[in-house]
Amino acid sequence: MDNEGFSQQVDDYRRIEKAIRYLEGHFKSQPALDKIAESAHLSKYHFNRLFKRWAGISPIQFLQHLTLEYTKEKLIESGTLLETSLEAGLSGPSRLHDLFVTFEAMTPGEYKQMGADLKIEYGFHPTPFGQCLLAVTDRGICHLGFVDRNEDSVAFGWLHHNWPEAKFVENRTRTRPVVNRIFRLERNRKFRPFHLLLKGTNFQVNVWRALLTIPRGRVLSYQDIAAYIGRPKAFRAAANAVAVNPVGYLIPCHRVIAKSGQIQRYRWGTVRKKVILGWEATRI
Repeated sequence: MDNEGFSQQVDDYRRIEKAIRYLEGHFKSQPALDKIAESAHLSKYHFNRLFKRWAGISPIQFLQHLTLEYTKEKLIESGTLLETSLEAGLSGPSRLHDLFVTFEAMTPGEYKQMGADLKIEYGFHPTPFGQCLLAVTDRGICHLGFVDRNEDSVAFGWLHHNWPEAKFVENRTRTRPVVNRIFRLERNRKFRPFHLLLKGTNFQVNVWRALLTIPRGRVLSYQDIAAYIGRPKAFRAAANAVAVNPVGYLIPCHRVIAKSGQIQRYRWGTVRKKVILGWEATRI
């Protein structure tokens, strides 16, 4: 898919996001499809067409993946798989994602330098889940985050805060092909792995490594992640590490949800987290 195609998906995503927000506020009344479509300023016919173009399935089918019953069921399935893997001494419920994402963590000395002597090239680009900010170095991707409308400066400010001593250069020519590769991955598994450069504490890095073992279509709880890294009582610290994941989507922090099955706590918005999970569930 080219940049123009992603731009169309951004427009579609914004309307779908409005519809999901409407559902969040009116879930008790179980609104009919025409009411949901109206919230996105579309007729039922055009809303169905938009949804199928973006998600590949109907709105009703998509919304079934976001119900509490569905997420609880997936938690149980994933938890059982995780327990089996740990008992067998395996590395996790799936190594599939690891085949496409590798990373290196900065050394303690590099961490203290806060990116000194590091050149970071960045760009803002459309994706199926709204605008994103991608930043790369010669050693790998160091940042991927979603950006709400008119908040480019806020997004860049967060990036700069993490690497205050780095040299920043806007270079969409370099970052555009990387974004295209990331969001075409579902249709072409022949891509070479994405390499990431991460800056974090040992605990944070271990949590981010654990996130890479969660396959698409699965979800784990914060307690599951803490248990996976051998720190079962540190689930709050694990949740905090998940929350500051610097490379969204590739390190799938969106696949971690509350033990109750609630989809919440996502730096780039609960609605976006729901939409990504629903979108992935249709592609299992």
